Amino acid sequence: FIPVAETSGVIGPLGEWVLREVCRQGQQWREAGLPPLTLALNVSPRQFHLTDLAGCTAAALKASGFPAALLELEITESALAERTEEARQVLVRLRELGVRIAVDDFGTGYSNLGYLTRFKVETLKIDRSFISRLTHNSHDEAVVRAITQMAHGLNMLIVAEGIEDESTLERLRLLGCDKGQGYFWAGGLSPDEFNQCLLETAGDE
Repeated sequence: FIPVAETSGVIGPLGEWVLREVCRQGQQWREAGLPPLTLALNVSPRQFHLTDLAGCTAAALKASGFPAALLELEITESALAERTEEARQVLVRLRELGVRIAVDDFGTGYSNLGYLTRFKVETLKIDRSFISRLTHNSHDEAVVRAITQMAHGLNMLIVAEGIEDESTLERLRLLGCDKGQGYFWAGGLSPDEFNQCLLETAGDE
């Protein structure tokens, strides 16, 4: 439904609502005494370029009391490659707020890596298209290794998307990947289900 929301013009209000809800829920978990965690939020390219993302973020953080340092906005590689100077200015304002920035779907077609040095980002997320074939495709493994080494050289964290089995997870660990996400751990969870998951994890530790 995201493409429909973008073409119909409702992606702005929808994105603002999601941003407010993420900050509200994050603060609710903090006040409940749950372990602190960074919440990551996908940003639509159209939302990034056509709305006041920094202003909306500032308002959501202020209204909720959620710390900016615990919010990470995931911005697609294509959004950063489009109108790069405007993109840089948006990121500057976001960084002034103290939020973290991640580049989502990294490796999906943009060969100009200059923006990685111009835009100070904390995290690169390797697109799931490379991860899904990792254990049986040497070319994809080489790409993942190269991205990981480059990111670490730039003091960035690497997150692998789409991990669905233990063999892929173990291979990523050997390649130096920092974090991962995928159905290997869980599918989509409601706030209450995730709340229980956090409590169980805290109990295991």
